[in-house]
Amino acid sequence: MIWFEKVLVAVTALTFVIWLLDKLFWAKKREGFNEITGESDEPWYVDYAKAFFPVLLVILCVRSFIVEPFKIPSNSMMPTLLTGDFIFVNKFKYGIRLPITNTKVIPVSEPERGDVAVFRPPNRPNEDWIKRVIGLPGDRIKYEDTKLWVNGELVAHTPIGPYKAFGSGMPVDGWDEIQETYAGKTYNILENPQAPGGPDGGNGEWVVPAGHYFVMGDDRDNSEDTRYWKGDFLPESQLRGKAMRILFNWDGGLNSSRFFKDIP
Repeated sequence: MIWFEKVLVAVTALTFVIWLLDKLFWAKKREGFNEITGESDEPWYVDYAKAFFPVLLVILCVRSFIVEPFKIPSNSMMPTLLTGDFIFVNKFKYGIRLPITNTKVIPVSEPERGDVAVFRPPNRPNEDWIKRVIGLPGDRIKYEDTKLWVNGELVAHTPIGPYKAFGSGMPVDGWDEIQETYAGKTYNILENPQAPGGPDGGNGEWVVPAGHYFVMGDDRDNSEDTRYWKGDFLPESQLRGKAMRILFNWDGGLNSSRFFKDIP
């Protein structure tokens, strides 16, 4: 929610400026005036600025540099993440970044294969998306007939059976649920048995350029990801954070089975 981030920064800055002007200039003038009139009240805008600035600053720092809530807007990461999941995103993991510009000022670590990452896609830089990191800089990725190869090695691909969906996930009810084991992580993906690989198969080979990443949705046949970005990859500069835990799910009602689930 970039608009919320901009509003939060603007309001925090405004309350700071009002507080600072009052501290440096207005309070002294007001003291002299109040000695004459006998009044002691601060202007309402100064009172509000003093009350809200510390709170807004804490919220801004926590949200920008430590952890941010994020709502899953679509089915592209099913079955790992469902539409309506509210998750915590670790903003510290991929480096300390400035709000709005997302400029990294303090490096911490880089994404690992298999991470579920939040980012701003190159084709829609004003939106926050979430996918799984499949390829790191220099990796050779191949996707063919629903099978995934990374640097010439086939990613383990074990069928589970038909997926039982509910709520907003009903469009993928009955799709094939597959267990993948990749880079030490085990998670499940979905494939459409009627149109495996999506409308054009999603097949291809790619070499990830320096400073970029290759990402895919776990709902393999229902995900707009690097396979469909017409040669674009995810720039490191567009990373926002690592998804770490599901808080709860609200999809027309509260789904208690999603409380505080880890994200594989």
